[in-house]
Amino acid sequence: MPERKPRADAARNREAVLEAADRLIANRDRPAQVTMADIAAAAGVGKGTLFRGFGDRTGLIHALFEARLEPVRQAVTEGPHPLGPATPPRERALALLDALLCFKLDHRHLSLALEEAASDSPYGAAHYDWWHATLSGVLERLPGFTGSDFAAHALLAAVRADLVDHLAGRQQLSRERLRAQLADFAGRVLGGPAPDGATGGAVSAGGAGPH
Repeated sequence: MPERKPRADAARNREAVLEAADRLIANRDRPAQVTMADIAAAAGVGKGTLFRGFGDRTGLIHALFEARLEPVRQAVTEGPHPLGPATPPRERALALLDALLCFKLDHRHLSLALEEAASDSPYGAAHYDWWHATLSGVLERLPGFTGSDFAAHALLAAVRADLVDHLAGRQQLSRERLRAQLADFAGRVLGGPAPDGATGGAVSAGGAGPH
């Protein structure tokens, strides 16, 4: 028998839960302050619905993160310039890092919640593996560039959620200044001409385009 599609009310409940979790996490000082009971109440569903649909709080945060990341992932895997596969490797690497930084800025508390919810190293997370594999694959295409595996780890460390939160929050660096400084740093690592500000690779939930 073909697999049955989720019922319409179940799909609506899932989206309501994700929207409620996103809103609560964004509006609290610390993501850990948001409980499953808080999310259930805000979404208008029972706690049992959350546990049946997501397993636990960590599973819910993972599901929310993946849902918000999906537009970026699609732009990277099948989109146009500057994130898509047809972009020259140096330009694409800079755009990938810019897009990830903008995603972390747009979803600061969600990204922190994901790191805090990890039971082991964040470097073992599936989304990190995907970013690392994608970036290192792009770096391997750079003429004369060596050590792409390590370089991808080092460049991704510059956009860790806790660092982005520290720079944008405590140090109050503006979005454009962070983007420009990341572009300058990454450009120096990759070699070649110095970038002129941010690379314009940011993607929002509504689609591709610069922020």
